[in-house]
Amino acid sequence: MFKILGALSGFLVLGFIGLILGLIGGSFIDRLLAYGPGGVNPFNAARRQSVFLETVFILMGKLAKADGRVSESEVSHVEQFMQKLRMTREHRLQAIALFKQGAAKDYDLQPQLSQFLAACGHSPDLKQMLLVYLIIMALSDGHLNAEEEELLRIIASRLGYPPGAFEQLLDMVLNQMHFAAGGGADSVNALEDAYRALGVGSDSTDEEVKRAYRKLMSQYHPDKLMGQGVPEDMVAVATERAQEVQIAYDLIKKSRNLK
Repeated sequence: MFKILGALSGFLVLGFIGLILGLIGGSFIDRLLAYGPGGVNPFNAARRQSVFLETVFILMGKLAKADGRVSESEVSHVEQFMQKLRMTREHRLQAIALFKQGAAKDYDLQPQLSQFLAACGHSPDLKQMLLVYLIIMALSDGHLNAEEEELLRIIASRLGYPPGAFEQLLDMVLNQMHFAAGGGADSVNALEDAYRALGVGSDSTDEEVKRAYRKLMSQYHPDKLMGQGVPEDMVAVATERAQEVQIAYDLIKKSRNLK
């Protein structure tokens, strides 16, 4: 829309040169509105995707080894993760090598985080999705041990998350997972879990609940994430989170008679 308006306005003011400038400026605004600040430069997409994927698997390895050993459930989680990404044999081998690199004794994660921030740090959604993937990994064995939580806090801090913001994200993801595969809606604490999954409370206003829901659905939107640099196949995991958010919101809507 802004691309067309910009082109017309530019043509009326400066003629053909104005049309070109207006077209460029309008396209920039359209991409900014569609994908956020991280998605306005398509030339960096391949670089962002490569760094994002590399960082995910390296930090998964680091996280799995945080308590001194890589458990069978953690290995299974990574294998399922690669299946969801529909990786080729070559890419699977690369991902496994990155995972082992991160799991190596005394591996220093700071250079990789610096590389990630240089390529993806301008996008809050990419930083949040990285943390979401890692939190899910940490919870793959059914609990979050002290070493894993401490490492997640270190990573979150490096990504610019204050302690309170990390705590809220951790609680939201944990409660979103209660609604995985359509489950959780009939549990005793389902409504309380639903509020926490959205990052709000039962005392929040209807507008606050709707705003939290819209924000989460925007963050998990496939087109927006791909526009900012999340590889297309990795969006499937974000789609699962969006489905869980939807189930939680539907439960709250029903309890409040929201439209």
